[in-house]
Amino acid sequence: MPSFYSTYVALGDSMSIDLYPALDAGEIDVAVALERDVTAGNVAPLGAASLLYRNDDARWPEEQGADLVTRYPGLELRNLATDGATIGDVFGEQLPQLEESEDDTLITLTVGGNDLLSAFANRPRASLLEAIARDVRDAYEFLVDALRRARPNALIVLSTIYDPSDRLGRIPGVLEEAGVLPLEILDGMNDHIRTLARGTPGTALADVHGRFLGHGASAPEPDRWYWRRSLIEPNAVGAHEIRRLWRDVVEDEELRG
Repeated sequence: MPSFYSTYVALGDSMSIDLYPALDAGEIDVAVALERDVTAGNVAPLGAASLLYRNDDARWPEEQGADLVTRYPGLELRNLATDGATIGDVFGEQLPQLEESEDDTLITLTVGGNDLLSAFANRPRASLLEAIARDVRDAYEFLVDALRRARPNALIVLSTIYDPSDRLGRIPGVLEEAGVLPLEILDGMNDHIRTLARGTPGTALADVHGRFLGHGASAPEPDRWYWRRSLIEPNAVGAHEIRRLWRDVVEDEELRG
């Protein structure tokens, strides 16, 4: 693995962006809060990717110096992740912005959750749902292959998908009309991500799913790592915990050499 990175690229969905952690912290312009459009004003860099890149020393003083810009001076951040992104969005909108290069690159990937939620919302019969899940798993693997081709000298951190229901199968305020969610489909997707990370050169696993269990619907609100207005989005603490996990993974990979 590279011992120095010139670029950090964040790809994927809202697990990687600043919007919801900043809304949770109240560090956001009113126009953005009203429109949920990050181009409408200032959004504090409190998302997982932003914090991994540069710590907010006022909010997280214990993490001072434990960020990428301290470890790799001159590192560039390119956060291409977008709210609600699916695997198709990463392929169609984010990946084209990542030019092919042999530069030593760190990539974090958070995607797949919106694909599954979309499938759950339609409440297909079991056989069709499994076919959709299989297609999502195949698309994820194809995306990882495409990233490896575009950046052959990258470390790609693959993040599992969290379960805001905490194994209860119900997320308050989200898809309540769909009934108990088929968590076995989520489990299958996460197992696939773990298998890919174990067997694919240039990748590493960040088990966000395991890290977040117990901090969703089953927990009192002060102990939750999800935004109170939508329990599928990370709050400020949740973003902090994702970046801590990513940082530990990057450090472990460096030690392995």
